[in-house]
Amino acid sequence: MDATVLIVEDSPSVRRLIEVSIRPLGVTVIEAEDGIGGLEAARREVPDIILLDIGLPGIDGWEVLRELRADTRTADIAVIIVTAHAQPEVAAAAERRGADGFITKPFRPGELREEIVGLIGGGAEIRETG
Repeated sequence: MDATVLIVEDSPSVRRLIEVSIRPLGVTVIEAEDGIGGLEAARREVPDIILLDIGLPGIDGWEVLRELRADTRTADIAVIIVTAHAQPEVAAAAERRGADGFITKPFRPGELREEIVGLIGGGAEIRETG
């Protein structure tokens, strides 16, 4: 899959787990550890998909999502909220605010890959790398 995925997550171990989980897709991965860095990376790189945590230092994931959707350069990037907040009202808020997907931590790597393929890969095959 020829796609770029931006991971916006403040925990280095969770960022690494996400990266390892999606590498079999053959995607290019870029990372940011906070909301401001995530917005800068999104505007600079214009990735195909953003995996966005809600609880970020600086500006939180909700504000990042709001700013992404308000900017014509980033408004159409697919965004999956990846959060430990499993409550149904949080999932509903994500949808209302323009997220394209919602996955709770801890997540199953296969579920994350399926969500990505469903949003940007169409019928893409998952290929094993390295």
